[in-house]
Parts: sequence; structure tokens; C-alpha cells
Amino acid sequence: MAAHRDFLAVHYASGVFLASGRKEPRTGGVILAQGERTALEDIVAQDPFTAAGAVAYTVTEFIPTTTAPELAHLAVTA
Repeated sequence: MAAHRDFLAVHYASGVFLASGRKEPRTGGVILAQGERTALEDIVAQDPFTAAGAVAYTVTEFIPTTTAPELAHLAVTA
């Protein structure tokens, strides 16, 4: 678990990861991230949980057209 947390910390520090946490019921987790799909796929492939075969990531793209004021910098208006 420590290696996974270190992995998360690196990508929070780089600004790619925005929020993360476990799902309820506890069937996995969610990471809200920003970036190009191929770059994100490369990043999640480096997660120690992935290397151990413990998880399989699904990258789901979305276009944030409406956000809370605190997240306005993420909104796509074009």
C-alpha cells in the first residue's frame, strides 16, 4: 500500500491527479485526473498495484463543461 500511496503522491505533485479515493461499496477506487488519454494510460500502468496484477484501470474521458467555482479552471467552454 505504501508504494501505491507514493505513486499517487508523485502524480498529485505533478498536477495530473486531482482527487482519488475508494468506491463504496469497496469494489475499487477512482482517480480524477487531467491529461491526454495515452499519457494517463502510461501513468496508471506504472502503479505498483497494476504491476502486481491487483488492479486493472479503465480510463474514462469526459469534457467538464460545468464545474464548481473552485474547479472553473478545468472547464472546457469551446
